[in-house]
Amino acid sequence: MRRTLAPIGVFVATVIVGVIGLSMLGNVGFVEATFWLVDLTSIDLHFEDHTGPERAAKAYAVLVTVGLVLTGVWIGETVVTEAFGGRIRTELSRVTMHRRIENTDDHVIVCGYGMFGRTIANRLAEADRTVVVIEIDENHAERVREDGHLLVRGDARREQVLQAAGVERATKLVAAIDDSNVNIQITIVSGTATSSPDILVRVGEEMYESVAREAGADDVIIPEVVSGERVTRLLEQPAN
Repeated sequence: MRRTLAPIGVFVATVIVGVIGLSMLGNVGFVEATFWLVDLTSIDLHFEDHTGPERAAKAYAVLVTVGLVLTGVWIGETVVTEAFGGRIRTELSRVTMHRRIENTDDHVIVCGYGMFGRTIANRLAEADRTVVVIEIDENHAERVREDGHLLVRGDARREQVLQAAGVERATKLVAAIDDSNVNIQITIVSGTATSSPDILVRVGEEMYESVAREAGADDVIIPEVVSGERVTRLLEQPAN
């Protein structure tokens, strides 16, 4: 609504200026001058019985009418853009993304774009691997767009969402969400695909590792354990 205030203000100002100007040129009241803006032929009728600057009044009326038409178009364009512009852009972006994913194969699907998923996706992209990210959170999804990865909005535990990400054409799938139970559910659903990719699952604790493998995970990673082992190796290196 704030964006429409400017064109509406210009429209109202044009009407006021037009009415005052015609009132002065034709020496008529504001109501009659307003009617002149609606029906320009009424100016001819007025000057048949009255003397005055008929040409100037007609030219002024035409000028004001053009101004009203232009500001009316401005108002309409602003309203349409504000009401539907965002939806149109969003839908066009979604359709374009869907087509790009349909033409993609041998890619890696990363479910979840937190720190873990984002790191993996960006490292894969640096290695020239195509990445399709599944993300349900809008803030994380915006980061996916900024980083230039293909994106599917939705819950990776839903089969249709995995299908939209091209799960049957992917070579790898990484369940990278910061919730072991959700990642295991993703693994189960991914395994039902006709041609399922290799599945790497992130879990938070060692107790989930066996469960993840039984669910169909090809590899299981515990980031905290991996980080701990890396830190230990660094600590074990001799000091310079």
